[in-house]
Formats: sequence, C-alpha cells, structure tokens
Amino acid sequence: MSKIKVGRKRIRILGIILVILALGALIFWFVMRYQMGIIPKMTLNEMIAYTTKGKEEARITIGTIKDGQVTITVYGKDGAVLPEQAYDYEIGSLTKTFTSSLLCKAIEEEKVALTDSIGLYLPLSDNPYYPSLKRIVTHTSGYKGYYWEWQMAANFFHRQENDFYGISETSLLKKVEAISLKDKDYSFRYSNFGISVIGAVLEQVYHKSYTELMNEFIQDDLKLLNTRISDGTGNLSGYWNWEEEDAYLPAGGLISDIYDMLDYARIHMTEQIPYLALSHQKIADINATTKQYGKMGIRMDAAGICWMIDEENNIIWHNGGTSHFNSYLGFDKDKQMAVVVLSNMAPGYRIPATVMGARLMKELQSQ
Repeated sequence: MSKIKVGRKRIRILGIILVILALGALIFWFVMRYQMGIIPKMTLNEMIAYTTKGKEEARITIGTIKDGQVTITVYGKDGAVLPEQAYDYEIGSLTKTFTSSLLCKAIEEEKVALTDSIGLYLPLSDNPYYPSLKRIVTHTSGYKGYYWEWQMAANFFHRQENDFYGISETSLLKKVEAISLKDKDYSFRYSNFGISVIGAVLEQVYHKSYTELMNEFIQDDLKLLNTRISDGTGNLSGYWNWEEEDAYLPAGGLISDIYDMLDYARIHMTEQIPYLALSHQKIADINATTKQYGKMGIRMDAAGICWMIDEENNIIWHNGGTSHFNSYLGFDKDKQMAVVVLSNMAPGYRIPATVMGARLMKELQSQ
C-alpha cells in the first residue's frame, strides 16, 4: 500500500473519530439542555428518586435545621427512605470553609491580616508582587483552578482518581514563584490552587503541618467528633487517596458525616464562635452566577472568606465534590435555618447536591 493511500486512510479514520466526538458532544448538549429544562419543575423527592434510580449503593443524606429542630433523612436506591445512619462522606471543596475558618482564627489572633501579601509569610523569592489573602479567599487573585504538575501524569498512569495526590508543598511554592500576576482584582475564577496556598500560609504562622493543624482545630475549636483529614477509609466506597503532607489538602481533603456537618452549619449560622462572623461578611462582589446556576436558582453574587453569598435569597453557602461524592451546605443567618446535602454520587451524575440543597433552602425560607 502506498504512503499516499495510508495517509488518506488515516485522514478518513481521523475524520470519523472527529465526527463521532462531535456527535457525542452534541448529544451531551441536548441531554444537558433537556435536564436543565425539567429539573426546575421537579419536586425535591422527584430529584432524589431520579438521581438514585437503579443505584443500589446510593446514599444521599439530607439534614435541616429550622426553628431549632433538626431533621435527618437518608435516601437509597430509587429514593427509598432508609434507617438513619451516619455515613462517611468526602466533602470536597467544603473543606475550603474549614480552612477559611482557621484563617479567621489567625486573623482574630492577629497572626495575619486579610490585606497582607502571601509574600509576608511564605518562603518565596523577592518577586514584585504576590496576591493578598483577601484576593485569594474571594477567588479574585488571578490564580487558575490548578496548575499542571508532572505528578498528575503519574497519578493518571497509576490510576489515582485524585489528580492532586502526591503534589508537594515545595512544588506548590515553586508554582507561586513562577506565576506572574498584576496588582489588581481579577474576575472570579474558582481556585483550588489558591486555597492550597492559604493552607501553606497557615502552616507557616502556626508552625505545624496542615493535617495536624486542621485535625486539632476540628477537635478542639469546632468540637466535631467525626470530621477529619481523609485517610482513605470510611463506611462507603470510592475515597480518594492522599499523602499526609499533600499541598492540596486545604482545598478538598476532609471527610465528615451528617451529624458533624449539621453541627458545623449551626456553629457558623449562630456565630457562636465570634471570629467566624468574619467569614460571612461580604468582602468582594464577584457576580459569578452562571447561566446554568441561575436557572436552578443558585446565585454567587458576592464572596466572604471562602463562602459564597447569594444576596438575592440571603443564603451563605458552599459545595464540594470529588470523584464519587458531592455535597452542599447553605444557611440563612436571619431566619436561622440551614440545609446540608451529602451524596455518594459524582458531582456530574444526574442532579447534584447543590441543586437539591438550594431548592430545599428556598422551600424552608418560604414556609
């Protein structure tokens, strides 16, 4: 066979592959469009039944606080209500609010100030500019969500589902030094990298590893018994692997259960630990509500210290997701009501916890 014929054959094969990919993308777009059309019309129970349909292993736990009363319901396959039980969920990016809670303690103790540059605390070269803590915790620093590391390639080939596994703080700080940013507020860009840098700052000011710091903070300050830096174990499946010194732990490394997360919601909602009030104050307008979120009634109008603020509905909230888990926590300080949704489904599977949680929050507010 001539080289010309081989070349033409390869071009045809490539063309077929591209057509298949394009058709797949088009089908995905139509499916997503259809789902976005029907979801707003669903009741919460219909959302749960649809999301857990045919999933024997499904465990979605929903907890609420309203009028001082706590309710907890566990849902399984096809939306069936199961006996109440504590399941261990990865809470993903809800970890960021724990990191920011510890940062608020450091601010209260005058160890740091929000307006400070990270260059004051981290062992970095003398670059002209490093972003402030404030810009990082509001995701307006200019940092991307994450930056490529060769460790990510190793994770892929070793089938590590956690892309951030094994990335060291040394690598993180080298990236910080290499990134060139301007001294300005950038448009909102959600950044796991940025909050990991906040974790590195906390390590410096408290002279302890993030794992040690956070586990102590959870036990001694927050008084939560079943929340911890992940060790890859629990009574569900699909947990991410982490190394104890991983740099991205501050962005998504915690495991918790519904009882602790409701207690955590109450601690923030009531501001019984006074310095936590700092985290709920609006410190930046971000206007980051996406079209998709807007259709679901989920708003990101402003930011506190890591918390998202829905000014239209008076909801302070955050969510989280890993490969096999997704979560939502939202509260209304004025009405003293809160919602926690913990799911052992992937964030992109059918209807995520954030959509369910925001719907339930508004239902409670309207009662």
